[in-house]
Amino acid sequence: MDVTEQDFDTTVIERSRTVPVLVDFWAEWCGPCHQLAPVLERAVAARDGKVELAKLDVDANPNLTRTYGVQGIPSVKAFKDGELVDEFVGVLPRAAIDRFLDKLAPSEADELLEHGDEESLRRAAELDPSRAEAVVPLARILHDRGEDEAALELLERVPGSFPGQGLAARIELVRAGEPDLSDAFAALDAGDHERALDLLLEALPGADGARDEIRRVVVGVLDDLGVEDPLARESRKRLAAALY
Repeated sequence: MDVTEQDFDTTVIERSRTVPVLVDFWAEWCGPCHQLAPVLERAVAARDGKVELAKLDVDANPNLTRTYGVQGIPSVKAFKDGELVDEFVGVLPRAAIDRFLDKLAPSEADELLEHGDEESLRRAAELDPSRAEAVVPLARILHDRGEDEAALELLERVPGSFPGQGLAARIELVRAGEPDLSDAFAALDAGDHERALDLLLEALPGADGARDEIRRVVVGVLDDLGVEDPLARESRKRLAAALY
């Protein structure tokens, strides 16, 4: 659809509060614009309404062109929740446009993760086998059910996930039986992160061969809490002191 300065606020800004809107800043005389347009249209159409496309003629709408700092065309700007959230300039191949749109419009896996049940997590992990946000919660469900081998097999897909490494280390520690960290894990399962971290960190000095596994469990908990969490910040200092 074509958009102008008169209807931009309604067609793009307000509409983007419901569905993401791409705006293709173009001009009739611009050869690359004509190259990009059909590729962009096909990529948007493939999203089945999850994202919309608007075209804005820069010559006919100079005020908007200046407002959004358009210096070269084609220039594609993405709006979501009433805000400009991403953009690119020039002609991109279809694969690159797809990656751009994947960040803007939720994929099927993203929507499945919102549900969070086992069936949805399994489907999301099938669609994206290395998606830690699906694999780790699914592995936790399996672990809680006593299916540790299946959980570990899943976790091998996400070696870079700190929560995933932490869960794998927890399984290894429980199997070993030494040191006894049952109280720490019970606190963790109950959502008492402070007590769980206290017990894990207190166990580190005398853990001998289990120190690395305990460290991985602690790091996984800290990653789940997030970098800004006060408990996580304090526990990182305690972890460093216990290790070094």
